[in-house]
Amino acid sequence: MSAVVEVDGLVKTFGRFAAVDGLDLHVGAGEVHGFLGPNGAGKSTTIRVLLGLYRATAGRVRVLGLDPARRPAELTRRISYVPGDVALWPTLTGQEVLDALAALRGTRDRAAERRLVDAFALDTRRQVRTYSKGNRQKVVLVAAFAARTELLVLDEPTTGLDPLMEELFQRCVREAVAQGRTVLLSSHVLAEVEALCEAVTIVKDGRLVESGPVAQMRLLGGSQVTATVAPEQAVAVAAGLRRAGIADPGPGPDLRLDVPRAQVPAVLSALAGGGALDITCTPTRLEDLFRRHYEVRAR
Repeated sequence: MSAVVEVDGLVKTFGRFAAVDGLDLHVGAGEVHGFLGPNGAGKSTTIRVLLGLYRATAGRVRVLGLDPARRPAELTRRISYVPGDVALWPTLTGQEVLDALAALRGTRDRAAERRLVDAFALDTRRQVRTYSKGNRQKVVLVAAFAARTELLVLDEPTTGLDPLMEELFQRCVREAVAQGRTVLLSSHVLAEVEALCEAVTIVKDGRLVESGPVAQMRLLGGSQVTATVAPEQAVAVAAGLRRAGIADPGPGPDLRLDVPRAQVPAVLSALAGGGALDITCTPTRLEDLFRRHYEVRAR
């Protein structure tokens, strides 16, 4: 699979502050690639470098085989970009905004645009200043998905959308990939990323933390094992778990263990051999990987 986005050792500084510090990012053709990190992690800065809005301080950047710092205008015609905070011309109608965006790109698929307008239930006769945040988001999503572009760069694209529209968004992403397009999706909605993405890159403080296929990262993350241990079984189970490499299983009767992949068989054997009940083994979710690095706690 050829790479649509190739970023090697990207550095972007603002004065003495390094917003991105040695980041690698590779997105294969025809895939949906998740780009994860909290506010301030360097995601939006990286995206602006990819779009040619910022010039890299150091490193190598190629998008669709081109250097965005040298050929931004050509890339703009081949990329659909959806930011999370949309600013549109307030006195134009939704339709006039779609007309303007299509004119800037130079190509248009009116039939696809009309289908998306209907699907998103967008009233394009109204002025932008009367739109809610969700409706402003719909305008740029319609423009992005209707355009005949090779790469969609989506930065928090579902901000302001209701759950039904989020489902429609996911369907549009899948249809875009079926058409041979590539998607780079930056999102805080981990369930959305896990549902759509084949691979993810996690960043923290402008640096790469983890990157790879979602399925592979789940395996690397191990599993969560739970079990119920009766008081009379606690000593035997604890001894078995220590032999399996779990030094401190915690107090019973309900155990919840984060177990590395290599230790899962031994841990399950120790629990079963010690007489534990209600044993479950769940592979690591993308959300668990994210929490590991950012200590995001469930509310």
